[in-house]
Amino acid sequence: MTVTDNGVNVQALLDAREALKGAPEAARFTWRATSKWDRGVHSTTTIENFYGLGAEQSHKAKTEFAADHPEVFAAEDNGITPIEYLLVGLAGCLTAGVASVAQNRGIQLRSVTAVVEGNHDIRGILGDPDVRNGFNDIKVTFDIDADASKADIEAIVAQSQKRSAVFDALTNPTDVTVEVA
Repeated sequence: MTVTDNGVNVQALLDAREALKGAPEAARFTWRATSKWDRGVHSTTTIENFYGLGAEQSHKAKTEFAADHPEVFAAEDNGITPIEYLLVGLAGCLTAGVASVAQNRGIQLRSVTAVVEGNHDIRGILGDPDVRNGFNDIKVTFDIDADASKADIEAIVAQSQKRSAVFDALTNPTDVTVEVA
C-alpha cells in the first residue's frame, strides 16, 4: 500500500469540521492586518494576531509585507503593488486547496505551480471615471505533476476553487467598510 504524503493533516481538518458543526460560533474568525504609511506610496503591513475558536490567537511569528509601486509609476519599488497581493492570496489559497484535496483523495503530488495573471487598465486609478479601478479579469493556470489522470487533477482544482475563501471573496460581493478613527 502506498502512503500519500503531501504534508496536509487531512484528519485534523475533518475532525475540526465535525467539531465545529456543534459549535458554529467557534468557526467565526476575524483576520487582521495593520498597515502603516512609510513614504510616498510605500507602506508596511503587519500581520500577527487574529480571533478564532472563541479567543484571540497569535501566529507563530509576526509577518511584515511591503507594498509600493514600481518605478514606472514614479515610485521607489520597495515592494509589490497592493493589487498584486490579491494575486498572491489567490495563488496561495488555491494551491493550499490543491494539496489538501489531493491528500484527502489519496493522490500524491510531485509538483504544483500556479501562474496567476490579472489584467488591469490603470487609467481607472489615475482618475478616468469610465475605467474600473481593479482587475478586469484574473486567470489562474495550474501545472500539476501527480499520480493521477488529467480528469482527476481537474477535479482536484475544481474542488479547491469551490472551497477557496480568496476565490469566493474575489468573485462574490463582500461588504467592505472604511472608517476614519
